[in-house]
Amino acid sequence: MSLLSKITTSKRRKDKLFFALDIGTELVKVILYKIDEESKKAIVLGQGQARQKLGSMTAGAVSDIKSVIETCQEAVTEAEEMAGLTSDKVVLGIAGELVKGTTTTVHYERANPEIRIDLPELKNILQKVQWKAFERIKKQLAWETGQEAIDVRLINAAIVSVKIDGYRITNPIGFQGRDVSISIFNAYAPMIHLGALQQIADGLGLKIVSIAAEPYAIAQSISVYGQEDFSAIIIDIGGGTTDVAVVRNGGLEGTAIFALGGRAFTKRLAQTFAISFAEAEQIKIKYSLGEIKENWALKIDKIFREDAKVWLTGLEIALESFRNREILPARILFCGGGSALPNLVNSLNRRNWKSDLPISNDLQIGYLQPKDIINVVDQTHQLTTPQSIAALGLASLSVNMEYEDKVIKEVLRQAVKVIQD
Repeated sequence: MSLLSKITTSKRRKDKLFFALDIGTELVKVILYKIDEESKKAIVLGQGQARQKLGSMTAGAVSDIKSVIETCQEAVTEAEEMAGLTSDKVVLGIAGELVKGTTTTVHYERANPEIRIDLPELKNILQKVQWKAFERIKKQLAWETGQEAIDVRLINAAIVSVKIDGYRITNPIGFQGRDVSISIFNAYAPMIHLGALQQIADGLGLKIVSIAAEPYAIAQSISVYGQEDFSAIIIDIGGGTTDVAVVRNGGLEGTAIFALGGRAFTKRLAQTFAISFAEAEQIKIKYSLGEIKENWALKIDKIFREDAKVWLTGLEIALESFRNREILPARILFCGGGSALPNLVNSLNRRNWKSDLPISNDLQIGYLQPKDIINVVDQTHQLTTPQSIAALGLASLSVNMEYEDKVIKEVLRQAVKVIQD
């Protein structure tokens, strides 16, 4: 725990103050916020960030716990000093290639449609969905890793949609009908990843309120999420990974993560110009901001072009799991620090995707901004770029968890516990 944490213990309001901690390959980003009871929003009171040491993270996963704790503490202290407050609770984001998220749908025909749905019947349906999803994820991870007995844990579970006889509803309890369709999004992560996050929280003196797959946290926090006419591919480009979420008809269909992000472009510059990683990172940032001379920008554009093609191939592979369904959304929304690289957007515009994936050539490309995140108010006025989206999404998610339907939450929690046990 930081010195400031010890000094301000008397100021600590433990019930509604939280940290949201986004542990990236390149940067650790932290926000300190309170959940306001009246507005039911997260009010950001402080923020901080610190750069990871080389070797601390690998492809979005922690590889040096002690080093990551030190970097997180630096960012946490900055947020505490800005807010003049602290907390002992944290919402953690998780990414990495082996973090898997998918939406599973079960269609259920009721024998007695005139009888109203009650808690036991709903619990039975949800458990069927959860077992089906768990077996699917275990098979996928076993195939990808070559390990049949990989230990995975469920980290997120959320009801995406409920339909009875074709009508979309939020809570099925008390409704009558024959055909019930329930879709649940589940995210799983290997136990080794979760264990590392627990050690980091312990090292910071913080209690974990929840751990969330970052693509899920971002998708559900967008203001238009849940609207049936909203479909998009959300792409969060970090330092070591690119996180992808596919939203269709207002609901999250699934997530995918691949191990290629902005750090690969920094390494390419360092190798090409025989300079340090830190120097290359500064050049890359200036290039992304359009702050270098045109002749140098053209040189860097040419250097990055092949890496951008590799990144696009990774994106295509990540989207493969969605190709057996309807055509992919043509709307693409970028966020994350790596999204500032113009080469990646340009690679989408240059490539004819129609022959490779079921997606329209008429792409609509945009960027998520902090103002697009619901239930969060930034009183620091410093979270102004797409780089802040993941941390803000984690805060938004915690607000939703605080005020979601308590009955549905408890039934889903029981179904999840059966899987976890």
